[in-house]
Order: sequence, then C-alpha cells, then structure tokens
Amino acid sequence: MPIIGIVLFLCFTIAPIPTSILMAFIIGAVLLILGMMFFTLGAEMAMTPMGERIGTRMTQTKKVGIVVLLCFILGFIITVSEPDLQVLAEQVPSIPNYTLIVAVAAGVGIFLVVAVLRMLFGIPLSYMLIVLYPAVFVLAYFVPDDFLAVAFDSGGVTTGPMTVPFIMALGIGFSAVRSDKHAENDSFGLVALCSVGPILAVLILGMIYNPTGNSYTQTSIPDADNSVEMWRLFSSGLPHYMKEMLVSLLPIVLFFVFFQIISLHLKKKTLLKISIGIVFTYIGLFLFLTGVNIGFMPAGNYLGQIIAGLPYRWIIIPIGMVIGYFIVKAEPAVYVLMEQVEELTSGAISGRAMGYSLSIGVAVSLGLAMVRVLTGISILWFLIPGYVAAIVLSFFVPKIFTAIAFDSGGVASGPMTATLYNVFRLFKGYL
Repeated sequence: MPIIGIVLFLCFTIAPIPTSILMAFIIGAVLLILGMMFFTLGAEMAMTPMGERIGTRMTQTKKVGIVVLLCFILGFIITVSEPDLQVLAEQVPSIPNYTLIVAVAAGVGIFLVVAVLRMLFGIPLSYMLIVLYPAVFVLAYFVPDDFLAVAFDSGGVTTGPMTVPFIMALGIGFSAVRSDKHAENDSFGLVALCSVGPILAVLILGMIYNPTGNSYTQTSIPDADNSVEMWRLFSSGLPHYMKEMLVSLLPIVLFFVFFQIISLHLKKKTLLKISIGIVFTYIGLFLFLTGVNIGFMPAGNYLGQIIAGLPYRWIIIPIGMVIGYFIVKAEPAVYVLMEQVEELTSGAISGRAMGYSLSIGVAVSLGLAMVRVLTGISILWFLIPGYVAAIVLSFFVPKIFTAIAFDSGGVASGPMTATLYNVFRLFKGYL
C-alpha cells in the first residue's frame, strides 16, 4: 500500500502519466496484493516443508557423493526455470540466451554444493566470503564497465520468490541433522553463496565475449486506449505467466515427487497439505508477476521518462530512498526470511526488526545508487567499500548474523525491486 500511495502521489504532482497507464497500475496493484496473499500462504504450507524434508533426508544418507550430485542437479534445474533469469537473458543481446542461462544455472548448482558442504563440515561463512568476493572483484577488472551491472544483477535474479523459500528451507533441513552447538548458526548462508556463483559465471562470460555498447535492451511501454484494450492487455498476459509459472514450479515438484517415492514416504494428510500449498504458491506467483509486469512495469518505466525530463533531477535521490524503504515490504520472499529467522532464533531477532533493518539498508543503498546514476561514477567505487565493510563486520558479530545478513541481500532483490530498478535504469537512459 505505501508503494501504491507513493506512485499515485508522484502521478498527481510532479510526474503526470496517461490515464490508461494509471488504470493498468491500479489493476496490477490489486493482482499483486492477491498474489502475495496466496504466495505467502503457499510458501508456508508447501515450499518450506518440502525443502526442510528433502534437506534432512539427503543429509541422512551420509554419502557425500550423492549429496553433491543431488544438490547440483537441484540448483541447476531450479535456476533454469527461474522466470527472472529468463527476463535477464532476453535483455542482454551481447550473449546468446541459452549460453547465459546455462552458465548462471551451473554457477548456482556448483555454489549450492559448496554451500551445503560448508554447512556439513562447519566451515565459517566469513572465511569463504573473504576468499570469494576478492576473486569477484579481480575478475571485474577484466570485464567492460557496462557489463559489470549484468554480472552483479545475475546474482539477484537467481534468488527469486520461488527459489528462495525452497533453498532457505533446504539449509534448515541440512542443519537439523547436525547435533553440535554450531548447527543453528550454519542453517543460513545458502542464498548468500548461491548468489556468488552467477556473478562469477557471468564475469567469465564477459571475458570470453567481451561485449561492447549497452548491455541491456530498452523495454517497451504498452498502452491501451480504452477499457476493452485494457482487458486484452491483462487477458493476454495472464495465460503467459500461468504457463511460465507452471514450467518454473514443475522441476521442484518433480524433484519432491522423486524423493517422496524413493525415500520420504510422507503420510497422505501431509501430502495433501503440501499439494494445496503448491497450488496456492502457483496461483500467487502468476497473479503477482502479471500485476508487476503488466501493471507496475509500464507505470514505472513512464515515471522514469517523466522524472528524467524534470529540471531538478536531484529529486530522484529522495524518491529512490523513500520507495526503496517500502519496496522491501512488498517482496514475497522477504516474509519467508523474516518468519524463518524469528522462528530459528526463538524470537531473539524479531521479524519486525528484521523488516526495519532491511528497509533502511535498501533505502540508503538506493540513495547511493541514484548518486551514481546522476554522476556516472563507476559501480566499483560503491561495491568494493560496501563488501569490504560487510566482510569486516562479519568477524565481529555472531556467526548466524553473518549468514542472515548475506542471505538478505539476495532475498531483497525480487520482482518488485526489479520493477523499481527498471524505473531508474530508464531514468539513466534518458539523461
């Protein structure tokens, strides 16, 4: 609701938009709210229990080779089916879609294996981060500046609303079989390491293809002159996202069915609850993405054009910070993270406190990002000090906070944040 209010305020004050785009935005907002409701319920009923049970059962085999193979396959198939990755591949014409998708999926699969082995052997996350991120920045110097954004964005698109609940629950399942006192501290961190794999994979692709020019293609702004065209706009998009989400959910469901037949043998009552939860998750995702991409995206892109034409362009900084503060609360996967953190820490870290800290962090980060948009400063001047500070702090806080902190970075970069990103990317294009 705060996001809707902010956009409407901008529309009626400094950034007027056509009525058709405004109506599409309002309809999209309704679909988004309904979608979030179904998704949150479905993730709690299905995705979390599935991930926990599969993680626990895989660990109980006590065969590292099987765990490694299954984790790689799971990470690969989930990433290939992630809708955000399909969108990213379409927007990067300098690299073939299939090549980019396979490379990113392989990166996630490899680093999911690395993350699981870290948990099983109790390796501190901070030790791994202090090795991996310097490697990322070393590779970054051999890639064109325009392509750096694609590489770092790839780490976010692979942690979408569908994969995050499953991967986080998988970590809790793996840690549940460990009886030592540090098992709880290692229950998080899978999302953090899985985000590194795609960045490294895309940086390597950048070194191979050496892309030049604009890394992203511009997105079109659909329009409708009357209510009939408006209906066609949504009625044509809804089946597309229904099909897309069906394809996205299918690999996870098949993987769970395989485990159910081979090893889990859950009772009918539990299976029925999980099945209903999967249906709710499916409904929530296609409603959510339809609302975001057909309703929110056109309004966001048009706002980017209007704001770019204002004589006081600096206003994008406070606007970005205010929207950034509230946009996190509209991310479906954030609620999953907040619930799991509060449950695992027995309320020591409340979901409410977690939400406030994420909102403040994203607001400050977006303020800095808008400064970069206005000034053209290299992204490395922001990323390197930020990651250095985060890694240094990881040695002075409880271990579980390190894992939660780096997981939250991936969780906060979902479809709603991607929509906001398109607004500011288009704004930069019009400067």
